[in-house]
Amino acid sequence: MKRKALYSSSRGDRSGRPGPVRLAEVAGMAEPELPPAPPSRFSRGVTRAKGFYKRREKWFGLLASAAVAILALVLFQAFVPGARNFTQHDIDLAVRSTLEHIPEPPNKASQAYAVIRPSVVRVSQLEKEKDSDELSVKGVGTGVIIDEKGTILTNLHVVAGADKVGVEYMDGTKSDAEVISVQPENDLAVLKPATLPDDIQPATLKSTAKLRPGDEVIAVGNPFGIGVSVSDGIISGLRRNYQSADGKSNLTNLIQFDAAANPGNSGGPLVTADGEVVGIVTAILNPTSQRVFIGIGFAVPIENAAAAAGLSPF
Repeated sequence: MKRKALYSSSRGDRSGRPGPVRLAEVAGMAEPELPPAPPSRFSRGVTRAKGFYKRREKWFGLLASAAVAILALVLFQAFVPGARNFTQHDIDLAVRSTLEHIPEPPNKASQAYAVIRPSVVRVSQLEKEKDSDELSVKGVGTGVIIDEKGTILTNLHVVAGADKVGVEYMDGTKSDAEVISVQPENDLAVLKPATLPDDIQPATLKSTAKLRPGDEVIAVGNPFGIGVSVSDGIISGLRRNYQSADGKSNLTNLIQFDAAANPGNSGGPLVTADGEVVGIVTAILNPTSQRVFIGIGFAVPIENAAAAAGLSPF
């Protein structure tokens, strides 16, 4: 009987001698797995570095941000010129340039005029031509709308003796008007127009109780009939008396002001810087016969005017 070879001829070395046969092959079993080789020194170092970074990841991020900031600062200082030392001249130029580009606000007179203008009307004293029914303008004055019904305050001397009274509003609307009330002692008349414009804007009336000399005011009217005009000034005095040159008019408790007023301003409003009516312009003081303004005008306090129109006093 032939003995089974203990060496396989297929596993020989280069010399032709057969190589060793593993016992697992002889027994028909799978070759057992060998234990993994121990990690090298390099791989152990990489593993420890990863763990160190993971535990301190937040601090590494902060350090990186700080490094970037420092680098940016270094580059900025390297490429941008150093800060300039400003002189007083530089500051003055900067301030002047800023002021030149700031729009100036409108002055108080223009603001007050814008408020009161829609409430101001032209009042015409009309008379019939001889041998004709046609009407002609005998005189021109001013009035102010004081309520939603379109009631107009003006001077009595503006409408006295008129065959007919006409009014013209800011938007160009014209209407006949009826004198419904008068107060001769204060030279006041109240008008009721037959036609109203689409947009009635009555003035705001203000008590004169807190009015003081030196307060700013404007006078709005139609001087010499040339058109609605505005002049500004101050309150010059309070509780003044006035007597006309012909002795027919003797007014008391008047507001004295120095805003320019001329014939045609009569019946117009005397207005505060806020656009509120404190008086009705009624007369100018002039020792000559020229009937022009020389610096002193008078207005009836609005309390009296409101009473003439049947409004409750302040």
